[in-house]
Amino acid sequence: MNGMRSSVRRRAAVGLGLMAISTLVLAGCAEGGGDEGGDSGSGEGETVRISGGITGIQAEDMQKTFDDWGEESGITVEYTGDKGFEGNIVTKVNGGDAPDIAIVPQPGLLRTLVGTGEVVEAPEGVVANVDENWSEDWKAYGTVDDVFYAAPMLANIKGYVWYSPAKFEEWGVEVPTTWDELLTLTKTIQEKSGGPAWCAGFESEAASGWPGTDWIEDIVLRQSGPEVYDQWVAGDVKFTDPEIKDAFDALDEILRDPANVNAGFGDVQSINSTAFAAVAAPVANGTCPLTHQASFLSANFLDVENAEGEVPVVAPDGDVYAFVLPGFEEGAATIEVGGEFVTAFSDNTATQTVLEYMSSPEYADALVTNGGVISANLNADPSLASSEFLTEAMTLLQDPNTTVRFDASDLMPSTVGSGSFWKGMISWIDGEDTETVLSDIQAGYDN
Repeated sequence: MNGMRSSVRRRAAVGLGLMAISTLVLAGCAEGGGDEGGDSGSGEGETVRISGGITGIQAEDMQKTFDDWGEESGITVEYTGDKGFEGNIVTKVNGGDAPDIAIVPQPGLLRTLVGTGEVVEAPEGVVANVDENWSEDWKAYGTVDDVFYAAPMLANIKGYVWYSPAKFEEWGVEVPTTWDELLTLTKTIQEKSGGPAWCAGFESEAASGWPGTDWIEDIVLRQSGPEVYDQWVAGDVKFTDPEIKDAFDALDEILRDPANVNAGFGDVQSINSTAFAAVAAPVANGTCPLTHQASFLSANFLDVENAEGEVPVVAPDGDVYAFVLPGFEEGAATIEVGGEFVTAFSDNTATQTVLEYMSSPEYADALVTNGGVISANLNADPSLASSEFLTEAMTLLQDPNTTVRFDASDLMPSTVGSGSFWKGMISWIDGEDTETVLSDIQAGYDN
């Protein structure tokens, strides 16, 4: 996927749900098939129910996009955000309680859902939209056994390091261009600030541990290269192989060094009890110098305060900004991305109409305009992004010289990617030795 031309979010996909905003649950939107009757050929007058892991302000913005579109289409869309979506959706589908549409944050989970026999193949209108608006790589992620099921939607770049430009100027430090420079920066910040340079949060309810997998994936990609990364995703390079242990050893210098973490929260073990989105506040108010988190963290800064009690400005000369995690050698940009995929369990007209809208540039532009996100749609307009940072992120992803790889854990079998790998990161932060953790993660392939 070297040089893939695409714009990309997460998991984040993202679950921004651990902000201090409750999950958006709309009244009267019990999941299930869309309403029958009243079909005018476009689904006008019907209701389509969508479920996904997006919660909080992102869910509110997405619902607003559907409400605005619904005024023209005549279709009511009700979105329900579920913080435990990854763990709940398969149970709901198997129990006959599937939504009309699901926003799936992992290709591995999509494969599992297809295995239930309940997922509907993408309609022709969606296929045409995806062929026109996405790269072949992105279409492949929504394809299972040569059948296309799911269009890409939101996207994110995983490997950003967030910091305070004002603090960097105060300390006389610059953005690093190599991993060694990052370690030197870490030590310098300790000396200048008198405290840890990094903060981190791995807590994400049923998905706890995923921020740690992003760290490891970023390092594998930069330390061992795209070829090894691809072999790891395919299962040909095992977690117990030296290349993966090297990545854990590199991260050990940052996240398991008591001198380096957990700024604003506590000791090393506090990483596991700190919500992943909670790192936004200490970065904004200056109590945490550095944190590793995806591009979607920019949305979280809308709900925290800087040292002056105001909404922080995300800009190169503002309160917070971010740089791409540097490589082990200085050179071209190499990034890991994540994204979400839209798939259906109903084939009625209203659902198909919503699916076509969700795979269009117009929907992508609406989401981007509402703020805090970027899209994988190649024809989405980066200038519509809600901040200079997000415009730069989309531009980076559209640059053919950027080496891009999709989130490894999202591509692995769910027993590993969202199972033993997530759990292994928690155990590792709790102090389990690396060899045991790697062996336990690899055992997920046996389940």
